[in-house]
Amino acid sequence: MGLISDTHDNLRAVDKALEVFKDHSVELILHAGDWISPFTLKRIAKGGIKVIGVFGNNDGERKMLLELAKKYDIRLEAEIATINTDGKKIAITHGTSNVIIEALAKSSMFDVVVFGHTHRKELKKVKNTLLINPGEACGYLSGEPTVAILNVKTMDVKFVALTF
Repeated sequence: MGLISDTHDNLRAVDKALEVFKDHSVELILHAGDWISPFTLKRIAKGGIKVIGVFGNNDGERKMLLELAKKYDIRLEAEIATINTDGKKIAITHGTSNVIIEALAKSSMFDVVVFGHTHRKELKKVKNTLLINPGEACGYLSGEPTVAILNVKTMDVKFVALTF
């Protein structure tokens, strides 16, 4: 599973992320928000990998993002998306509220919570829940564009730097 967040219209980073995901045989991408413009969603959709995502705090053109998501069969939720895969429950949220992230983890409802917003990669366990921030794909704030690969069966997480 490919994890990405905070693409912020950096199409070079999006293209590199798609390349990394294909190299790792990713069949599902989880996008934790801040796509920014509809053309970024379109570029990710044309990568040929199934996508589930949420809005971020900087996603302004939500109507067009939703229209394109529907056109390209992307599941795009407002605040939180949840999935069940390989016997694991996963929540995706942008992460503007640490209280919500911690509550999702402490609720024990989810095996994994994927979030973004801080532009910093993070991996920690709260109770039995794995919290994963893949970092910022765009690289604008940290200078280190990254994504993450989650093996749901083993619960192993690998951060991958996007070099372009």
